[in-house]
Amino acid sequence: MAARAKSTKERPSFRCTECGWQTAKWLGRCPECQAWGTVEEYGAPAVRTTSPGRVTTSAVPIGEVDGRQATARSTGVPELDRVLGGGLVPGAVVLVAGEPGVGKSTLLLDVAAKSASDEHRTLYVTGEESASQVRLRADRIDAIDDHLYLAAETDLAAVLGHLDAVKPSLLILDSVQTVASPEIDGAPGGMAQVREVAGALIRASKERGMSTLLVGHVTKDGTIAGPRLLEHLVDVVLHFEGDRHARLRLVRGVKNRYGTTDEVGCFELHDEGITGLADPSGLFLTRRAEPVPGTCLTVTLEGRRPLVAEVQALTVDSQIPSPRRTTSGLETSRVSMMLAVLEQRGRISALGKRDIYSATVGGVKLSEPAADLAVALAHARRASGAPVPPLLVALGEVCVSREGMPNTGVQSLDSVAHAPVRPVTPRCRRTSSRSVRSASRER
Repeated sequence: MAARAKSTKERPSFRCTECGWQTAKWLGRCPECQAWGTVEEYGAPAVRTTSPGRVTTSAVPIGEVDGRQATARSTGVPELDRVLGGGLVPGAVVLVAGEPGVGKSTLLLDVAAKSASDEHRTLYVTGEESASQVRLRADRIDAIDDHLYLAAETDLAAVLGHLDAVKPSLLILDSVQTVASPEIDGAPGGMAQVREVAGALIRASKERGMSTLLVGHVTKDGTIAGPRLLEHLVDVVLHFEGDRHARLRLVRGVKNRYGTTDEVGCFELHDEGITGLADPSGLFLTRRAEPVPGTCLTVTLEGRRPLVAEVQALTVDSQIPSPRRTTSGLETSRVSMMLAVLEQRGRISALGKRDIYSATVGGVKLSEPAADLAVALAHARRASGAPVPPLLVALGEVCVSREGMPNTGVQSLDSVAHAPVRPVTPRCRRTSSRSVRSASRER
């Protein structure tokens, strides 16, 4: 019995060298980080117990904690402050992720220059570019300030040394996947390296009361690269979204310990940099004097912000046995369902034998079900050849039984005063079936 207990205690186990995942048997691929050939054998860890130690600060009633130390400070960019919940909180760590070329570095360099002042220094550390390359971008977007410090480093120890020398109130690291610690094995960007770099910068931010903005890479499927632990450690996670062929950029909050995640910041990327858009609806509307058949206005919600957008429909005679169904900015499944409702319930039979194209203006993506009525009216009016009245906004979800569903976000439309191009009057919230039937009768 003693020999059996001894062999059980000394039984070897296996550990992944990238993420530290442990298992009792060898595997060719780590189930945690999906890396091949990183599971190696090591001795069974000894059982240890932690004895009580000396506390650093004594526990006090929560009512006696000074909350003024966590007051948010504006970044100088109102659209980013909207998403952050008022600004940057001292000691907060924010992770900004997005696809390459979407404008992350441009936005953060602008934030660095506008946040710098006599009392608050800003340190911008770049690991992907040289200092001269960042200076060229700063000249282009007018982001030059005497209190903005720039360093090009890829070593974690050097970054911590810059913190001791500059003593900044705001640190911007571009990016966390390019910095490595010499004490950890592995290449920069690996699971262990990202975890160590993020952990060291988070500890430094909390100890110094310094706000930190970390730029994170994304994988080909759009998720943040590195261990999922990185998203749990930081205080705020922001996603930078946008089509590289369009000017609109959206900053969406995924996690926020200091505010809500319902806010969305809108920006316009241009040659002189990136600027915030308080009302981006003008990007999603066409400029014409008279309405044309096949267009309809709707209102979509991006977070808590209502945006006026335009839906366009086009039908042509098909030259192939299977007609095309092409969409841009709309969900193909929702458009197909609206076409089926029009053909079956609205008695518009010509749609099944024609090529149908559905699109939005300005590259905006409409995924909210409230855009169903606008899609249905645009296609119905395109088939009848009669334009939608100019003072009409279609808003509502359409079921397969042609009945309209109430929209939960209608109360947010009070903040929409007018459309930038032509006057807008919200209607048609509960008249989806009547509108479809009237369009079919006109046809």
